Amino acid sequence: MASLSPGEVAEAFRYATDWFSVFVEEINALNVYPVPDGDTGTNMHLTLQSARRELDLADTSKMPEVARAIAYGSLLGARGNSGVILSQILKGFSEALRKREALDASALAEALRLGAETGYKAVMKPVEGTILTVARAAGERARGESVEEILENALKAAREALEKTPGLLPVLKQAGVVDAGGAGYVRFLEGIRGYVLGLPLPEPPKVERYAQTAFATEEFGYCTEFLMEGVEVPIERIREAVAPFGDSLLVVGAEGYVKGHIHTDDPDGLLATVARFGRMVRTKVEDMTEQHTEILAMVGAGEEAPPPTGLVAVALGHGPSRVFRSLGARVVAGGQTQNPSVEDLLAAIRSVASPKVILLPNNPNVFLAAEKAAELAKAQGKEVYVLKTRTLGQGLAAAVRYLPEAEVEELLPEMEEALKGAVTLEVTWASRDAEVDGVKVLKDKPIGLLDGRLVLMGETPEEVLEGLIRLAGEDKEILTLFLGPNTPKEKAEEVAGKFPGLVVEILPGGPDLYAYLGVLE
Repeated sequence: MASLSPGEVAEAFRYATDWFSVFVEEINALNVYPVPDGDTGTNMHLTLQSARRELDLADTSKMPEVARAIAYGSLLGARGNSGVILSQILKGFSEALRKREALDASALAEALRLGAETGYKAVMKPVEGTILTVARAAGERARGESVEEILENALKAAREALEKTPGLLPVLKQAGVVDAGGAGYVRFLEGIRGYVLGLPLPEPPKVERYAQTAFATEEFGYCTEFLMEGVEVPIERIREAVAPFGDSLLVVGAEGYVKGHIHTDDPDGLLATVARFGRMVRTKVEDMTEQHTEILAMVGAGEEAPPPTGLVAVALGHGPSRVFRSLGARVVAGGQTQNPSVEDLLAAIRSVASPKVILLPNNPNVFLAAEKAAELAKAQGKEVYVLKTRTLGQGLAAAVRYLPEAEVEELLPEMEEALKGAVTLEVTWASRDAEVDGVKVLKDKPIGLLDGRLVLMGETPEEVLEGLIRLAGEDKEILTLFLGPNTPKEKAEEVAGKFPGLVVEILPGGPDLYAYLGVLE
């Protein structure tokens, strides 16, 4: 193959994404640095999937459009440290393509080199023995007379660099594994080569051990990410503002967006700090200690009989996610405007050792995906019961009744009874002028929802919250209130003080789009 047309470049990227998907669990099992930082394979795969979705919307007959879709899509969908770095490698790769009519040998060599350089520039303190090392080796050895020859040489160099990563990072040597991000980059290159050579997709490798078992449970903090638009200050200024909050810091930008990733003990303070620089589009906060504990529990599950019933819950915001985890649930990130895929739900179901699993979708928009995931899980020998919780409040109330040692037939009636007694309060902002169910709302004004139904508008979020509590009735005894990223705790305490007969627990970590998310029981 002398060169790839723009359409063939797009197809090669799609095929490489499919190839990568075969090895997601293998890469997840390698992940050790930072020890519990989510799932490297999953994060890189989601990053690639986002770029592929953007390609599906692009005019792939034009190379600039293909290049833009890969760079823009991977940035918007970048997940985790590894995903953000991969998005920057792909950004550099795409820059080399923009002025080309086809991807020939010289363009491919330039793209691999520029990709590695861009990845290094994105990281404030580059660490050797990671995906950066592997990408640089591939770029340096990207030489040859044809596309195939360059891919062969680059892939050989990448594999050799990957095998040397334990000698560069003590944490890898301790666990006896190579770097997960570097392994992911190798699999991506294999996928590009597989497309060029017409190779079939390989079979998934069997995962027999997880590297995280080499590390005891400790306090690891929160993996915190944000995506902003409308930013008018230099990226360096944002980096300076967030640097004191933690480490593993990445702040990058493209196409008018700024993406950030950091490990911190104060995610709420971090998000409040960066919010002043632009409009927050999306945030993600993951409790890395809880993730690490889940992986250790999953690994240990094979050593003893699992409990009869497992629990999977969809949740948005690190506050509700943490509560669900404390109640024994495996959490899938998602909710309003961020619905999880069937694949996301199925992966969570598979990770639960129990033969029977109760799934809490916590949003009507997730019902169909939940039912499809249950069907696929049944074909693989696992019984899944979808309890159609419509709100996070219903899901949390139901999860309180969950006991892993109980049989699902006992649990379902009790959980159904609990969710019926819960009322969910949501305080957010109107996205446009409208009239819904007889309630007129104005754009950007605070609005209140009871169990997902719009019931009032106010001048301040606190006014709306107070109104919702009064509308919910006087028979409720307990309010669990999650604060949005920019909501001061003092404001919530002022409202709570007006209801002396109500026991109020105020927690951080509410979803991005909300000033308040509450559960009345």
